[in-house]
Amino acid sequence: MRHLVVIFEEVMKIKCVIYSLKKFRRDSELFFEKNKKISNLVLTLLNNSNIMILAMEIMIAKGSDIVITNRQKEILKVIVEEYIKTAKAVSSNHICKKLKCSSATIRNEMVILEDYGLLEKNHFASGRIPSEKGYKYYVDNLMTPKNMTGEDMLKLQTIFHNNSLDLNDTIKRSIEIVSEITNYTAVVLGNASSSNKLMKVEVVPLDDDKILSIVITDKGIVQHKILSLPTVVSKEEIKKTVELINKLVVGTPINEVSEKLEYEVKPIIKDYVSQYEVLYNTFYDAFHEFSSANEDVHFGGRNNMLKQPEFSNIDKVKEILSKFDDIDSISNMKEEDNGINIYVGSETKLTDDVSVIKTKYNINGEEGTIAIIGPKRMEYDRVVALLDYIKNNLGGENGE
Repeated sequence: MRHLVVIFEEVMKIKCVIYSLKKFRRDSELFFEKNKKISNLVLTLLNNSNIMILAMEIMIAKGSDIVITNRQKEILKVIVEEYIKTAKAVSSNHICKKLKCSSATIRNEMVILEDYGLLEKNHFASGRIPSEKGYKYYVDNLMTPKNMTGEDMLKLQTIFHNNSLDLNDTIKRSIEIVSEITNYTAVVLGNASSSNKLMKVEVVPLDDDKILSIVITDKGIVQHKILSLPTVVSKEEIKKTVELINKLVVGTPINEVSEKLEYEVKPIIKDYVSQYEVLYNTFYDAFHEFSSANEDVHFGGRNNMLKQPEFSNIDKVKEILSKFDDIDSISNMKEEDNGINIYVGSETKLTDDVSVIKTKYNINGEEGTIAIIGPKRMEYDRVVALLDYIKNNLGGENGE
């Protein structure tokens, strides 16, 4: 088996040589005519079906049409992570210091990686930067989630342990924190309020001027809020108001409840209760706030793209920010699994200049998506760790 591996490595070396020389010599026959030894070795290896089958099996096992050596992987990883950190092209000298290799060796390997389409030359400086294909290879094969810092974890724990926040507020505050500590744009896409219909309203009297309102939707979402009444209202009047709302408004999409209260409940509520103005205004304001809280989009750090050095061109920034209005593009990105999905450049369907990392949540029947949008030069390992932490802590033991 060892000799097969050695031969396979030779095949790969020859493949790299041929691939590189194609750039300089179109006439392959002339090349092989001048390089008899390489020509004969290639023909011998190609005629050995067992070796080629072995090579194909290894390529398939890799899940990619690109097979690179461990050294090339190390070089690509250094370049991607250094460019993410500095936004500057990475030189061979820098890689030499990291990997303890000769400059000539590194340059040769960088040429091969460039030929594979994993690296690109920077037009404004020497060195190489990752291509879209290089980022994708890094994400799929080389990246490991970064351990969260104690500071990042503490900021999020403060939100998760705040019992006064409902689920919507917890999610919104969480993505705002992620946006703040990463300088990327965060967005939460909940189910549209139009897809949630009012199933039932309940109230629990607390004090003379306070009641606990409970709103239940057909999707199983339960929201509660303490309402303050400006004057003392009898429990009987509160009960009659709730009965009227349940009779006329149940089955209405959440985003249409305020309108239905305005046109169907308001004209007749005075026939049922004497303190109708106080009760109507209290419930109208509560439903309006509930509907707003369940709108399907909330951004954190929408303008953070302005802070990224690669987006100094104002026209490019305007183009990217305008793409944020196309929320369907983010929501409809095909998901490969139920975990955390990464989309690089053209995969985002937004613009080739950004990457998107997104995950879904389902807490007590309430579904939604959290997405982080940043430049292709984003800290993928850090964002994945943050999203994983949020996903595992939302809703406490009920989070999925």
